[in-house]
Amino acid sequence: MSNKNLIPPGTDNKPSGQYVEVGPRGGEVKNARTVTIDKGDRLPPTQEKGRKWQRK
Repeated sequence: MSNKNLIPPGTDNKPSGQYVEVGPRGGEVKNARTVTIDKGDRLPPTQEKGRKWQRK
């Protein structure tokens, strides 16, 4: 996926659904978190600085 699909932690007003934690450039990370948010919720912090969220 392109970097356009990567969302920094703390971003709000994203579509509801599941988001998975990825590396700074979208790569897989070991023991990645998956979160479910509702419309308008804020994405939580990632486990390590520099990581981002990507919609499943």
